Amino acid sequence: MTRRLFVTTALPYANGPFHIGHIMEYIQADIWVRFQRMQGHEAHFIGADDAHGAPIMLAAEKAGKSPEEFIAEIARGRKRYLDGFHIEFDNWHSTHSKENTELSQDIYRKLKKAGLIYSKKIEQFFDPVKGMFLADRYIKGECPVCGTKDQYGDACENCSSVYSPTQLINPYSTLSGAKPELRSSDHLFFKLSDERCVGFLREWLEVPGRLQSQVVNKAWEWLDAEGDKALGDWDISRDAPYFGIPIPDFPGKYFYVWLDAPIGYLASMENYCERKGLSFADFARPDAKVEMIHFIGKDIIYFHTLFWPAMLHFSGYKTPDQVNVHGFITVSGDKMSKSRGTGIDPLKYLELGMNPEWLRYYIAAKLNANVEDIDFDPDDFLARVNSDLVGKYINIASRASKFINERFGGKLSGVGVESREGMHTVLETCRRKAPELAKLYNNRDYGKALREIMALADTANEWFDEKRPWEIAKRTSKEADWELQSVCSTALNLFRLLTIYLAPVLPRIASDAATFLNIKPKLSWLDATNSLSDGHRISSYTHLVTRVEEKQLDALFGPAAAPAARSQQTHAEHQQRELKEGKVDETISIDDFSKVDLRIARIVKAEHVEGADKLLKLTLDAGNGTRTVFAGIKSAYDPAKLEGRLTVMVANLAPRKMKFGVSEGMVLAASGEGPGLYLLSPDSGALPGMKVK
Repeated sequence: MTRRLFVTTALPYANGPFHIGHIMEYIQADIWVRFQRMQGHEAHFIGADDAHGAPIMLAAEKAGKSPEEFIAEIARGRKRYLDGFHIEFDNWHSTHSKENTELSQDIYRKLKKAGLIYSKKIEQFFDPVKGMFLADRYIKGECPVCGTKDQYGDACENCSSVYSPTQLINPYSTLSGAKPELRSSDHLFFKLSDERCVGFLREWLEVPGRLQSQVVNKAWEWLDAEGDKALGDWDISRDAPYFGIPIPDFPGKYFYVWLDAPIGYLASMENYCERKGLSFADFARPDAKVEMIHFIGKDIIYFHTLFWPAMLHFSGYKTPDQVNVHGFITVSGDKMSKSRGTGIDPLKYLELGMNPEWLRYYIAAKLNANVEDIDFDPDDFLARVNSDLVGKYINIASRASKFINERFGGKLSGVGVESREGMHTVLETCRRKAPELAKLYNNRDYGKALREIMALADTANEWFDEKRPWEIAKRTSKEADWELQSVCSTALNLFRLLTIYLAPVLPRIASDAATFLNIKPKLSWLDATNSLSDGHRISSYTHLVTRVEEKQLDALFGPAAAPAARSQQTHAEHQQRELKEGKVDETISIDDFSKVDLRIARIVKAEHVEGADKLLKLTLDAGNGTRTVFAGIKSAYDPAKLEGRLTVMVANLAPRKMKFGVSEGMVLAASGEGPGLYLLSPDSGALPGMKVK
């Protein structure tokens, strides 16, 4: 059955250009949309700028521009990034639009009519010089717990204490330096704690496949929290001056940016429908025969799994069918930082002439359906792209086409050697993988899909080498000619099949490959069921993709940053200096090592242990049931961030009775003489219970 899909990515804040995190998310969604279209489904890919809020108002003021001029300038730069990385949104709009204004005000009125909006007076800090109320990020002072100076109004970076801005000692405005005044103001709240909202969200969260298990668990944690952490109502208003959408019946007040930002999904869709002559109601009404699919980062789960669906449901709009959450992207194991040289500038990547599909392939090879961070390692990037794309995939076409063009005028034969002998051809073996790969793509398990595809490329290259066409070409007979043409034709059909499988990830290379193969550029997944016909003529072969060179990566990160970014070189050398005086433990035999049963495990639950200074209690999925392990990693890890993560455990360690319970194994971590504890993690695609050898 044909699916009708309304697909979005999180709206980027319009205060700066795209960064690599944006590009990663857009590539993930773009691959999924392209795959759905190859399946014959109707997919509408929608994006927009998140253009409101105090930060944009202040940034525009600093730049000497109006907010409208400021966001328009940002918007003009978007196309270069999107086109550069072959990311094809059907519509790109802005939350600063008539559609978003009308929809936001409509949703507000309907929520108010439903009795879910109320007014309450609150006290906030006010900057008397700037003449505006201050968000936490614009207030600094001394920590009320440890006394550290210049701490923000919500938490101390030194002692990690959490507090309200009014608790700061000697507070000051970061905008003017003035001492803020405590003033009261009426604000509007969305009553998320209403039993109707809570009841609806419980039902919404229980729908299978709507959210990843890690996200469902987190949403339930918020929903079931009690006391100070209980589900609270949401302040949806802000005082003037503010760049945003006016609240229709509350003069001088504006909608908080997080209310109108997700409504921007609908606003962009409405704008798209107007341009294309489609019915917006067919996408937005509650009973719409369409799937609303969101791709977002893990930092905005709270808004997308609680406020957003509740807002939509109680205002009479369709709620999301699926929210796909991904982790962050790091560079050589570090968070992005321009000062440390560990960031990737997407525009610089393009300006250096680096192939955008190298990055698309590498990111896809790292992504899976879990909420896991992925790491860009420059040396791994170079090795993987050169090995997989050039050494495996493209290698098939370059080798086989040479014989076809030189000996047979570019014409293929329609019969494979092995099929004449009554055997299953290698082509049929690779073709049978199509349903499995389709399932992996649909489930967003791109890393595993690409590993399977490259395994097929290995099979194809091994088969070609076994046939030794260069030896066949030395023989002069009709039988030899037939065999040579048949082997090379089969190889090119294998290349065509791999091209179909890779097309969602590599759209430009797939298009160029289609030109070389002389087939229609719009590839369908159903094309995997057939082959090129007898007598089909290919074009002359030209290079489809070049290799990554080290100098390109050095240029990308810059001379000063290259050592910090290239394969964690600086970090590794530091560790080596720390450890060079240490001696390797006494050697063991392979038999000794084989006694240790190392297994992949998934951390199902992680929690603090009352009374323990160093321990966390881990519940591990070991593939054949769960185990409890107490690990001394409390100093290095937040339990909430461990859940869902894969690690390595010693599975055959004798259970150990401890003060806090029985530990049924051990997880592995690395450490050196200096500070730092690093939990071992397998590559994406590993499954609980797999043996580590």
